[in-house]
Formats: sequence, C-alpha cells, structure tokens
Amino acid sequence: MPVLPVCLLEPIRARFVVLLPDHPAAAPAHPLGCHRKRIPDRVVFDHVVAAVVHGSGYERIAPPGCSDRAIRRRMRAWAEAGAAEQPHAKVLAHYDRLIGLDLDELAVDGCITEAPCSGERAGRSPVDRGKQGLNRSTLTDAHGIPLHLVSAGANWHDAPLLAPTLAGLDALGPLPDDAAVHLDRGYDGAPTRRLLDGCGITAVIARRGVPAPLQVGGRWVVERTHSWMNGFGKLRRCTERSGIVVDFYLLLAAAVVTTRRLINEARTRFRWDNRPATRGLT
Repeated sequence: MPVLPVCLLEPIRARFVVLLPDHPAAAPAHPLGCHRKRIPDRVVFDHVVAAVVHGSGYERIAPPGCSDRAIRRRMRAWAEAGAAEQPHAKVLAHYDRLIGLDLDELAVDGCITEAPCSGERAGRSPVDRGKQGLNRSTLTDAHGIPLHLVSAGANWHDAPLLAPTLAGLDALGPLPDDAAVHLDRGYDGAPTRRLLDGCGITAVIARRGVPAPLQVGGRWVVERTHSWMNGFGKLRRCTERSGIVVDFYLLLAAAVVTTRRLINEARTRFRWDNRPATRGLT
C-alpha cells in the first residue's frame, strides 16, 4: 500500500500551492531585460513529494531543467515561511468539520529514527549503538489523527518533549472537561503529572513493572500513527541537517496521513464524484 496514493497527489498539491505567494515567471528588474524563467512551484512540489515518500537525495530526483539546488532553495524558503503548517491545520479543520476529532482520549509517544547526516535535530541514539538519530514526539486523538509533532535529537527523553507536544492543543480550541492522555511508563514521574494537572488533563500512564501488552489501553493508536509516518522514506532515515526543514517534512507527512484518513472515513458517510469504493487509502 503506497503512503501517498496517486489520487491524493493532485488535491494535496493544489491545497499546498494555493497558499504560496505569487512570483513573476522572470525577474522584472534584471539589468539585461531577460532572465531564466522561474520553475513553477507545482513542479518543485512534485519533486519534494518524491523526496519525502522515497527518501531519495535531491540529486537523484532532480530532472533536466530543475536542479537539486533549486529544489533545496525552494523547499527551505517554504519551510521558513511555514508552508507546511497551514495545509496540516486546514486538513485538520476539514476532518473536524466532516468527521469530528475525538479529543476525549489523547495519546502521546515518541519514535526514534535514523539521522545519519547529523544536524540540528540529531543526537546519539540510545537504541542504535549511539548512532545519530531523531526523536519524533507525536500527539494524536483517539483515532490516531496526528494533531501535533515535535522533533528533537534521539538523546532527548520523551518526558521533556511532552510540554511542547501538548502545546499543539492550543490551536484546536478548548478541550472536553474529561479529556485524558494515554502515555507509556517512560512518562511516569512527578513533572509529568504536574504538567497534566496544570493543563486540566487526566493522566493515564502505564505502570512500571507491568508488561506493556497487559496495559496498552488507548495508547496503541499513536503507535499505529508512527507506523504510518514511518512509511515515508525521509522520516525513516532523515538526511536533513536543518531543523526547520525536518519540521517541514514532518508536517507534510502528517497532512498526507490526515488526508488519507479523512477520505477513508468520509467515503462511507458521503457521496461525491470519484469516491473510492474500497479501503485502499487506509
């Protein structure tokens, strides 16, 4: 099952490109009155999608007429402008309006992946013989929809990342009065409980010494979301050194995952042209 089916590429591309500022095809202030035409954003976005899905280097995916340097420059400019945050926020709003986010039961967990090129979001991995790695802390609702993601080095423990991860709830409005967050036993400690008490969230933390299969509770949904996210090659083995570019890829992948879940949930509730008839987008 591909992480980005072909039927989703055009909707995601259209949603992304429409948020970008308009640029002239050629620089009007060029001293000679001519200039190489600007590569369309749609073309560059397709190559960025290929990079995040397959994890390929820009040199391998750059075609004639669109160099790897052009892809890097354009993508960094998009990352600095927060271009991936808006599509993710919009698709979350669409999901909440059509299906509904279940914020009664939240789940947070971290996932350590490879970061062989080091960089601002890399650190010594405790699970991979001290190699450079990336820790991805993810917040999901009760059905595994990624609400917010925070990246840090693999040498960061999950517990200190809980506060910035839960900060993503501010953009979703007020939480239900009986909201609870499911955490594994790595979060078990007084700082975590004080943080959740201050946020008005009930802590459901696994107990130390009890096997995980016996107390998985509602935490399995975030583990499934990590599995979906690890389907993207750039997230499994992140070769980016810039922190804002790493966050750009995380939010872009989260927008794709949320779009897939939105269409899969909506296909049994609504009817529209080209509605998928099977669960191929799961």
